[in-house]
Amino acid sequence: MRLIQFLDDDGTPNVGQVDDAGLGVRRLAGHRSTYEVARTALARRTTLDAVAEPTGDTIPYARLLADGRVLPPLTHPDPAHCLVTGTGLTHLGSAATRDAMHQKLSGDDNALSDSMRMFKWGVDGGRPTGGQPGAQPEWFFKGDGQIVAAPGAALVMPDFALDGGEEPELVGLYLIGDDGTPHRLGFAIGNEFSDHVTERQNYLYLAHSKLRACAVGPELRTGALPDHLAGTSRVRRGDNVVWEKPFLTGDANMCHSIANLEYHHFKYAAHRRPGDVHLHFFGTSTLSFADGIKVEPGDRFEIDLPDLGAPLVNPLAVAAAGFAIGGVQPL
Repeated sequence: MRLIQFLDDDGTPNVGQVDDAGLGVRRLAGHRSTYEVARTALARRTTLDAVAEPTGDTIPYARLLADGRVLPPLTHPDPAHCLVTGTGLTHLGSAATRDAMHQKLSGDDNALSDSMRMFKWGVDGGRPTGGQPGAQPEWFFKGDGQIVAAPGAALVMPDFALDGGEEPELVGLYLIGDDGTPHRLGFAIGNEFSDHVTERQNYLYLAHSKLRACAVGPELRTGALPDHLAGTSRVRRGDNVVWEKPFLTGDANMCHSIANLEYHHFKYAAHRRPGDVHLHFFGTSTLSFADGIKVEPGDRFEIDLPDLGAPLVNPLAVAAAGFAIGGVQPL
C-alpha cells in the first residue's frame, strides 16, 4: 500500500492512498494522518493495510504534488516527539566501488582509517547470525520533526554551512507502541542532506555536518521491501541536469542488514518511548559531492526510487543570517 499525507483545498491535513498506477489518491475514512492510522492499527492489533479504507472521489496525485500540498508521509502531532536519525558506512556501492573497497580492506587493519575500519566491521559482521546482533554501525542524530521538509519544499542550509549536498537514502518509518515495542510502518525515499565540506575537514565533525534539514517522501510504502532497489539521483540547475548517477539500496546492496541497523538503533531504551515517531536513514553510496559537484542555491535535488513511488524533489536554499556570537543571554 502507498500512503501520503496532504493538504485539502482548505488547508486541512489529510491522509490518502495512492492507486497502483500512481495517478490518483483517495482519502482514508476516519483518519487525518498516518499517525492516526497507525495508532488505530495498534489498538485493533492489526495492520495498516487492514485499517486503511479509501473513500470518496479520486484526487489527481500530480496536482497535489504540483501544488505543493503533499506533506512528509509520517509526522507526529508534536514534532519534538519525532526523532530523526541515521546510519552511515552501510552500503556496498557499485561493482567497481566494491572491488576497490575490497582491495583496500584486504591490507593491514592498522593502516586503515577509522572510517574504513568501521566499514570493514560491517562487511565482515554486519548481519545478525545465530540470534546474535551483528557489528554496530556508525550512528548519528539529525534533529526532530521540525527539520523534515515536505516533498517540493526547500532544503535550507544554515548561513554558516560550507555545503548542502544531497544523500539519496532509504528511510524506515516507525511508531513506538504503548508497551515500548517499535513498529515499522514502512519505508520511504529520503534526502538526508549533509554538509560534506565540514565533515571532510575532520571525521569528528560528522555530528556538526548532520545537524541539518532533510526531506522524506512523498510516499510511505507498507509491507515487505524488495532486497534489491535501484534508483537515480540527480541535480538539476534550471533546465539542465548538472549531475546524475544511479544508486542501489536494499538488503542485497548493504553490508549491514536492515534488521541489524534497526536493532542497534532501538536497543537504547530512550529510543523506545511510547508514542514517539522515528525516521531513520539507512545510508547511501552515491553523492554528487564525491564527483566534485558544488551545488548552488536554486539547484533541485531529484531522487527517483521507483519501487517507493513518486520521486522526491527539493530545491536548495540558504537561510538568512541566524544566531550570532554573544546571542546567549544571562537570566
